[in-house]
Amino acid sequence: MTLRWLSTQLWRHRVMGLLLALCVTLLLMLLATQSLQHPSHYAGHKGHKVEERGALSDNAPPNTPIPSHTAPNRRKEVQTPNLQHQRDPNGYTFMRTRRSPPPVAFLKTHKTGSSTVQNLMFRLGEKENLTFAFPYYAYQFSYPDRFRADFVDELPPDSSQFDMLCSHMRLDLGQLKQVMPRNTIYITLLRDPLQTFESVFSYYTSTVPAFTLAKKAADAANRKSALSVFLEAPESYWDPTEPGNGLARNPMSFDLGLSSQEWNASWPMELTQLEEAFQLVMIAEHFDESLVLLGALLQLEPEELAYVHLNVRAPSDITPLEEDTKARLWAWNSLDVLLYNLFLQVFWEKAEQYGLGRLKREVALLRASTQRLRQKCVARGGVPPGELEDLVRPWQTDTVTILGYEVRGNLTIQEEGLCVRLVLPELQYHTHLYFQQYGHDMRSIPTD
Repeated sequence: MTLRWLSTQLWRHRVMGLLLALCVTLLLMLLATQSLQHPSHYAGHKGHKVEERGALSDNAPPNTPIPSHTAPNRRKEVQTPNLQHQRDPNGYTFMRTRRSPPPVAFLKTHKTGSSTVQNLMFRLGEKENLTFAFPYYAYQFSYPDRFRADFVDELPPDSSQFDMLCSHMRLDLGQLKQVMPRNTIYITLLRDPLQTFESVFSYYTSTVPAFTLAKKAADAANRKSALSVFLEAPESYWDPTEPGNGLARNPMSFDLGLSSQEWNASWPMELTQLEEAFQLVMIAEHFDESLVLLGALLQLEPEELAYVHLNVRAPSDITPLEEDTKARLWAWNSLDVLLYNLFLQVFWEKAEQYGLGRLKREVALLRASTQRLRQKCVARGGVPPGELEDLVRPWQTDTVTILGYEVRGNLTIQEEGLCVRLVLPELQYHTHLYFQQYGHDMRSIPTD
């Protein structure tokens, strides 16, 4: 009996134990809410499809490069180590000597706060002159198709390997490992499943076919929110064979390449593989603690982890969750609940290994550094898109308003370079980095 076999068996018991607890909890919740269940008036919608295949792909805004004084040539000669308080052309200050960070693959999950982490990765990669693994087309790796190595654009001729990957995909771990070096650090981010699904539904109401059908039913009935209508009879709207419905149930499990429709016998082994592959699964509800652990993996200083929350909806677009809605969300996304609870437990195990007292102290340092950078850079937060310049205006969906940031004036060139990058939305930053790396604009997704 090997130690690996024993550890696998222990993990399976932990998975099955949590699954049993989850099932009992869901059963009690369903019994408690049975009186709230009503026959659906929309049972005839199952199987109807909306012709929006591929609509989950982000639409590109006009290519708006960062001003030339903040966009130095990406490829440089080998430089000496970063010394204390040495400043680079982008306006970053390094606080100690260190080697370049190891290769990083960040699995960007939907509506978990991942755009904020991606921005941090973009800033780090640009500062360190890293080579990004970008999608061959547009901004995502042919989502919602399962990831393949040939979805990645070519390796630039002056690079020997890809150093960083942080664009949306549906995970295939084996294919991803064909792209990234063997010493790659794999990270991802999970969020409370109820809040995740509410955000996914709100953001993708007009592009996920199941959500679109529920919205039409809610509009026709002129009552309740579309989310409430969907949760009353979700299987009436959800066609699991429709590729565009991947996010309509257990969206985090879907992004991680797991079966998102129902529990099956492969889940324990697949969860074991994920835990072994990912050195860190960050938790959105403990975001600052997650960043400290990330900083320890990548040898980053608190000022390099400072951030602003990106891709944030207007408060009026957030649906309050009543108790019966929460119960239905739990039942519909039970696999995401299991996934989240498992990795929440793993997260705190890693936090205890790191040292909870040490973690608390470094969270305080991170928050102080973040506050200083925000005060330096941000004139206004929560700014409606109509009041923002094109460069810093987030992409807008048909169903929600995404807010942004106004950068302070009277900054030096170096400060402006740092501050613009801090608040730069995903599509603009991706476009900028891609052009720096390849010298031409991104390819559009073929229409035929």
